[in-house]
Amino acid sequence: MVGPRRPQFVLFGSSVVQFSFGEEGWGAILADIYARKADIVLRGYSGWNSRQAVEVLDQVFPKDEAIQPSLVIVYFGGNDSVLPTQDGLSSHVPLDEYVENMRKIAIHLKSLSEKTRIIFLTAPPVNESQILQFFGTKGRKNELCKKYADACVKLCKEMNIKYINLCTTLKQRDDWLTTCFTDGIHLTPIGSKIVAKEILKVIMEAEWKPSLDWESLPVEFA
Repeated sequence: MVGPRRPQFVLFGSSVVQFSFGEEGWGAILADIYARKADIVLRGYSGWNSRQAVEVLDQVFPKDEAIQPSLVIVYFGGNDSVLPTQDGLSSHVPLDEYVENMRKIAIHLKSLSEKTRIIFLTAPPVNESQILQFFGTKGRKNELCKKYADACVKLCKEMNIKYINLCTTLKQRDDWLTTCFTDGIHLTPIGSKIVAKEILKVIMEAEWKPSLDWESLPVEFA
């Protein structure tokens, strides 16, 4: 840990999180905007689903740490919502289990500190044709993505958690199918800018005390 201590924002999820620190990724955008104000910490694990996330909660977010995150942005659902395979080797997690896993994640994060805030990102839409081209599989369907996204939104409303429905957010662009994805799943700079803009909007509009809006945080050694 280096000082002075700043608010810590943790990005927790699968490859959409892991790759977010790439060039013009949404995590990199947040790190740039919050430079000298907050530390953006990456905890992204490519290929993971909510089941794997639950298994490492205590390791990634120990309850006995003296300093707890100010904000945790959680993304799981894209891999959970893939179609199951006969060999059982896909990352598919049944919808009911996915919801309960996300509930466990939320409960754990809420227990870290009274000042730890949470934003959930839902499963995004996909470009099915692009996925077939890049991965040679039909295992991801927009119909399933929407079901998992809707279930995540319902849980967030129930638990009073801020959320961003990526299924609706990315589709605000008429050309989302051709501009938002590099391979049908992962985000282009255009897709990342949309996600980062929505995250900043949620933080700005949240009635959190203290506010985590970048304009409200002091500049270190100003």
